[in-house]
Amino acid sequence: MDWQTTSEDTVPSARVTDADERLLRARPPATGAWRDGDAPGNRSFAAFGAFRTEGGEELPVIRLAFETWGELNAAGDNAVLVLHALTGDSHVIGEAGPGHPTSGWWDGIVGPGQAIDTDRWFVVAPNMLGGCQGSTGPASIAPDGYEWASRFPYLTVRDQVAAHALLADELGIHRWGAVIGGSMGGMHALEWAVEHPDRVERLAILSSPPVTTADQLALNFVQLETVRMDPRFAGGEYYDANIGEGPHRGLALARRMALLNYRSPIELNQRFQRSWQSGVSPLGSGGRFAVESYLDFHGNKFTRRFDANSYVTLVEAMNSHDVGRDRGGVEDALRRVTARTLVLGIDTDRLFPVDGQHRIARGIRDTLDGNEAAVLASDFGHDGFLIETDDVGRHLRRLLEG
Repeated sequence: MDWQTTSEDTVPSARVTDADERLLRARPPATGAWRDGDAPGNRSFAAFGAFRTEGGEELPVIRLAFETWGELNAAGDNAVLVLHALTGDSHVIGEAGPGHPTSGWWDGIVGPGQAIDTDRWFVVAPNMLGGCQGSTGPASIAPDGYEWASRFPYLTVRDQVAAHALLADELGIHRWGAVIGGSMGGMHALEWAVEHPDRVERLAILSSPPVTTADQLALNFVQLETVRMDPRFAGGEYYDANIGEGPHRGLALARRMALLNYRSPIELNQRFQRSWQSGVSPLGSGGRFAVESYLDFHGNKFTRRFDANSYVTLVEAMNSHDVGRDRGGVEDALRRVTARTLVLGIDTDRLFPVDGQHRIARGIRDTLDGNEAAVLASDFGHDGFLIETDDVGRHLRRLLEG
């Protein structure tokens, strides 16, 4: 695999070179969010009126950024909703360029002749509410002319799906041919199928759990505290900070923590072993191990394309995920799903282990593989659903072509 062309959202685990490090010597901006006035790239936008959250707070207007590929047919029944992970966005396929800081995160899956074939399907990919790549989020301008910042309301996964439903209505899509999501996107996909079973014909849940467990809540808590404890986070009020004076240290460290859950010990041990980054020893002489440079580089790079407040908002939304909340429990909720369903896990996933995917498969009545999820063998851990495109594509074809 060519690690330099791997999606940024997977964070390629190649060794960091001196040239890589030179790219990040300039100080980062206070936020990596897309802002009004930036190049729109391939985005479209849909605006809606007042939006009330589960918690009773109100945004007077919301906007969703989204991208599409293919054409909606006359019957309106060939639409596929593709939902991104925590730090992804609407740019599923395509090169980096004006308006798009990174290349597409699923280029090997979506496109003409690919598993999600845009010659057949009309593919819609929104940036989730609370995100920072065009949809309304903390970095967006509120009616008073200032960023929402710390005033942005708490969101749940269900709030974000409710916003997706408004977009579907706006596009004239009353029933999705398929709803597909991985990781946090899988949480959204599952909520779609439980809350709107009549609007989802096929469903794909990739590397995602039925609930965010205590272990996962604990991992998220440490990341959130890392962001909040950065003095330059300033309680979320940092948008006027000069270049280099935003909360990039806390956000970069949170990203490094997350990376340890996204990749597997097998891969990190095999790729880096105990190698040094340079000829300077890390054993008391001031040098670094190669794996330390890897984490440092990708944490710093992340701050140039993401927003600290959005990171907090989205992680808190992920923490809200419990498909059985107020529905009689997980199993009762899963019985609501009527869609033909693919449930897929990765054997080395230490963020969302496969027991969660097996529980989902047992609870849904119509799955491709009965009472167990399909499980991919991969050295890449949680990121396997983004990297193992041949195998993931083969399973998606089973769902979409059947």
